[in-house]
Amino acid sequence: MDVPMESTDNETCREAAAPEEIADVVIVGAGMVGTALACLLGEAGVKVVLVDARDALLDPETVGLGHPGMRVSALTPVSRKLLEGLGAWEWMAARRVSPYRFMQVWDAEGTGEVSFSAEQAGVARLGHIVENEVTQAALERGLKALASVRVVLGARVTGLVESADGDRCVHLADGRRLVAPLVVGADGARSPLRELAGIDVDAHETGHMAVVTTVKVERPHGDVARQAFLRTGPLAFLPLRLGGERHHCSIVWSTSPEEAERLQELSTEALGEELAAAIGHRLGGVTVVDRAVAFPLVQRHAQRYVLPGLALVGDAAHSIHPLAGQGVNLGLMDAAVLAEELLLARSRGVALSNERWLSRYARRRRGDNAGMLALMSGFRLLFGARHPALTLARNMGLGAVDRLTPLKRLMLQQAMGHRGRLPVSCR
Repeated sequence: MDVPMESTDNETCREAAAPEEIADVVIVGAGMVGTALACLLGEAGVKVVLVDARDALLDPETVGLGHPGMRVSALTPVSRKLLEGLGAWEWMAARRVSPYRFMQVWDAEGTGEVSFSAEQAGVARLGHIVENEVTQAALERGLKALASVRVVLGARVTGLVESADGDRCVHLADGRRLVAPLVVGADGARSPLRELAGIDVDAHETGHMAVVTTVKVERPHGDVARQAFLRTGPLAFLPLRLGGERHHCSIVWSTSPEEAERLQELSTEALGEELAAAIGHRLGGVTVVDRAVAFPLVQRHAQRYVLPGLALVGDAAHSIHPLAGQGVNLGLMDAAVLAEELLLARSRGVALSNERWLSRYARRRRGDNAGMLALMSGFRLLFGARHPALTLARNMGLGAVDRLTPLKRLMLQQAMGHRGRLPVSCR
């Protein structure tokens, strides 16, 4: 039996006098991944309680208007398909989504460069850069139409125990208890629920921090997502559309803590000059239009995704370097696969807590997530190396990839999310 964090007795949930609520699934964490999972299950009539520490949902009347948010994601066509099925995409597109049709990747320490285009992949666009708040608000709007989903806000989870009849019981700080056959942890990279469940993680300190801000560029970005590998770390210029203009970009600069601190202390004018120089003035002058903030980059992978009556999704299961912008996409795929397996279990009369059945979800997702984590680690090490021979090798490699159309097409399919057996909601 799991021991509740802040409790020293052995009291089971159903023996307690505190108020309790019974559901089919309790989801802890109402970010994009947890909310998407709640919507997928709620549409099928599954009784869900969605728990989050936030005091309020986003205001859809203000999100996606005016100045763009700093935290963005590169949503793949597969993620878009999922969001379309949930009825979220139409609202997102009416607010603000920024398609990109090209990608350019180059080594700023040499001459190697590779370019990708939607035409090479046989699609209209490679993906969309979308503010996280826009995706979040769209999914939250969907919750309001689902009678079987209840959202509990301002709730801090303090314990996780097994109830008298084998269900899982989530203890909240205010004394309430939520009981369900299955509890899902979608509460982020430092997941308290994962810790309460006793699941260890393999964590790797990258030694980098991500500096993010928003800029306006002199030349139109042309719907091109650009990434330069610098001596100090990779720098991405992600295209944003504000109305009909194409002069804004979201910046993600992965660099050392010392360099991140230095960049944050620069004036907006000086930071703009450094950003312009860092990408060889490809977009002309750069004007910083927001503050620069930084956060540490730690790559984590849970040693287990499931236990009897418990599953982890999104950053609670894996957190990845933002190098390829795949973090949210991997999490949304977790949600889609877990929902598919749970609904199949329900149709066959299998308990949602059944670990053998939950392992079907783990098998479908762990390999893909582990592969992406390994790929990002390899890129980071390869482009972080300063040895002249490695510099030459990677520049030759980029040039070779750029000339091999079949290989580029395969890489594009992977980058667009077409990997493995997709759940029906994403096809």
